[in-house]
Amino acid sequence: MSMDNPFFIGSKFGWLLVSPGNALTLLTIFAWLFLVVGWIKLSRSFLSTVVLFLLITCTLPVGEWLLAPLENRFSANPALPLSPTGIIVLGGAVNPVISEAWGQTEMGEAAERITTLLYMANLYPDSQLIFTGGSGLISEQSFREADYIRFLFEELSLGERAILFESESRNTEENVANSKALVNPRPDQDWILITSAFHMPRAVGVFCQANWPVIPYPVDHRSNRSNLLRLSLSFTKNLSLLEEAIHEWIGLIAYRITGRTDRFIAGDNTQCDIG
Repeated sequence: MSMDNPFFIGSKFGWLLVSPGNALTLLTIFAWLFLVVGWIKLSRSFLSTVVLFLLITCTLPVGEWLLAPLENRFSANPALPLSPTGIIVLGGAVNPVISEAWGQTEMGEAAERITTLLYMANLYPDSQLIFTGGSGLISEQSFREADYIRFLFEELSLGERAILFESESRNTEENVANSKALVNPRPDQDWILITSAFHMPRAVGVFCQANWPVIPYPVDHRSNRSNLLRLSLSFTKNLSLLEEAIHEWIGLIAYRITGRTDRFIAGDNTQCDIG
């Protein structure tokens, strides 16, 4: 995929505008500017919107409410085949820029993607492993997630393990396309897919669109499904989860509209139509 891919560039700049944190900042700036120029009523309206947003985000787990329907689409800890052909892990757990800065593999909130990969590597010693992830940034394209996962495997003395590191992809669509080109999977093979639970519906839809049926193994759950109706007095955490949720829902809509997935929200009952 070329660096001037319009969908990739548009998705990155579009998110800068609709990200809740950025939107809150812009509303606050406009409220101040309107106050400076004497547009008091408009300034009050913008400021009231900011205060309402802060109040809701500081007290309620709205992000979890939006993530829970996605995370519940696939069962946690599903039954697995005795001898799968391979295991695919989508990138998103490693910060390649920080990893480069410190010379270590630096993982974030989605570290379960990697720990589950290590678990599967031991559970299925004969299965092909694929880690797919480059850089999701418009800049800093020289730092790739897969390179640091390769480094991690070498540190853990797993360098000889049969694993393919796909480092060119920048989003889910490219994860699937580039991985498929590496292994040319057949419909009768069993491939396990590992990614964050909230991202699994979109990922499975993209795999189905590519005629590659997979067995979903969701990890990295973010919502407390047993206690969603509660007060949650943590603005930073709540805002972070809200951003994750809105980003994923926008991704689902955009992928469906542009034909990058064959369904809006995949689930446990999803059957890929192999063409």
